[in-house]
Amino acid sequence: MFAVENGLQGDPRLQAISDAIRVIPHFPKTGIMFQDITTLLLDPVAFKHVVDIFVDRYKHMNISLVAGVEARGFIFGPPIALAIGAKFVPLRKPGKLPGRVISEEYELEYGNDRLEMSVEAVKSHERALVIDDLVATGGTLSASIKLLERAGAEVVECACVVGLPKFKGHCKLKGKPLYVLVEPSQLDEVTF
Repeated sequence: MFAVENGLQGDPRLQAISDAIRVIPHFPKTGIMFQDITTLLLDPVAFKHVVDIFVDRYKHMNISLVAGVEARGFIFGPPIALAIGAKFVPLRKPGKLPGRVISEEYELEYGNDRLEMSVEAVKSHERALVIDDLVATGGTLSASIKLLERAGAEVVECACVVGLPKFKGHCKLKGKPLYVLVEPSQLDEVTF
């Protein structure tokens, strides 16, 4: 569900977030309108709005771990985890974690990839939130859910700053709800 459908209709913070995201046409390949959050991070007010909205949503859901998807989930996940009293678990690209890992392969809108997670990071029955910057096809989030569930966690919800309009309404990933703050800018030139 999009934030505007969940009590934040007309909230000026959402417009500030949307305005702070730069669009890079045809990156990383032709036809992709890349939603660059670097400019959002350069705007401390808009960046704080992102964290505050997510913290307000999750602070009373008894979430014990926030899993951030490499790399941009690492930016939003830790401040949210700290604010709600949860641990942060990085979901990494292959070969980046020491020790024993489990992995899950997935498809991106422009290729294939794999995520890994330390087997010691998650305890059975922990309540988890998965965070990333953008959802396009749902492949990365679905792989994240699979990893966490294989380790015994209960994924409560997935959260993204930006989501394609096809995820509007009551979309679920692997049966899990999705919460998105804003739609991408300038999508009329391309389809995913």
